[in-house]
Amino acid sequence: MNLNKVVLGVVAVIIVYLAILTITPFFSALFFAFVTAYALEPFHVRLSKRIGVRKSAITLTLLILLLAIGMLLLLAYTLTPVINQAYLYLSDVEEFIKTVQLPIGSLEDLTTQAIEKGKEFLVSLTFSIPKYLLQTVVYLAFVYFFLIKRNAIRELLVFEDERLNRIVERGNLTLQALIRAWLLLNIAKGFLMTLGFIIFRVSNLPTAILAGILTILFSFVPLFEGWMIWVAGSFYLFKQGHLLSALGLAIYGAILVSPTPDFTIRPKLVAREANFDETIVLIGMIGGTWGMGLKGLIIGPIVLNVAIEMLKEWKKSQAL
Repeated sequence: MNLNKVVLGVVAVIIVYLAILTITPFFSALFFAFVTAYALEPFHVRLSKRIGVRKSAITLTLLILLLAIGMLLLLAYTLTPVINQAYLYLSDVEEFIKTVQLPIGSLEDLTTQAIEKGKEFLVSLTFSIPKYLLQTVVYLAFVYFFLIKRNAIRELLVFEDERLNRIVERGNLTLQALIRAWLLLNIAKGFLMTLGFIIFRVSNLPTAILAGILTILFSFVPLFEGWMIWVAGSFYLFKQGHLLSALGLAIYGAILVSPTPDFTIRPKLVAREANFDETIVLIGMIGGTWGMGLKGLIIGPIVLNVAIEMLKEWKKSQAL
């Protein structure tokens, strides 16, 4: 065996390994940047014809940046009171438990540990904002990169073998269906959240409309999703002493806003758009989310759809 080839192979493996280590912390940002650039492609193509590819990419990236800044401000405004209230509530519950003589000592210890874990989570969530800011910067950089390199990426995904092209097209079709379902479902979530705030008398109409808009926006944020809004509304009602309304809004939000629709309505929409079995879509969403977090909600169905297409192509090749 040629020594130069061995050395080259070892160097290649090391480079790939280091590249994976470099990308891994930002994989979520990279993935959602790709999805964003993919969704913006029709606008990018039209805008590029007028002002050029680079200026179009810069314009769209700046618009996303402005939206991200607005999201961060709204996030800080909405999330900070909720975290403070939740932390104080857990502290009060802990003090109350200490004053009550429970018949089982281990139950008291278990409850205290659970409360401590809850408080630690809230504190870590507060201090995760700088990390979220860094992820946002990386996300924007990747969006710009994917918009600029759109044609080069397309060329990489075109093969001489028609079977590979059909497999890629199946993944492309699934991604299109997921993006359409995401957009439609998020708009519906916003409308239902506005309706929920009115029904349970959380706020007046203008604030309820704002809650609906925030739900739509938050539904695109990989970490928080739309459930943050009904959680904030339920905390507010609980603080005001409206226990039944708080519970009702929580049930309403969990069933109609987030997360239940993500695993019931969305698979149906995707299956219809991609001409795919909705059970496989649901399994892909649940398994993908379980294994990879929120990004798995998109990656899971795509992987299963492509895997089935690959199996079909393999069976065709075996029959020849």
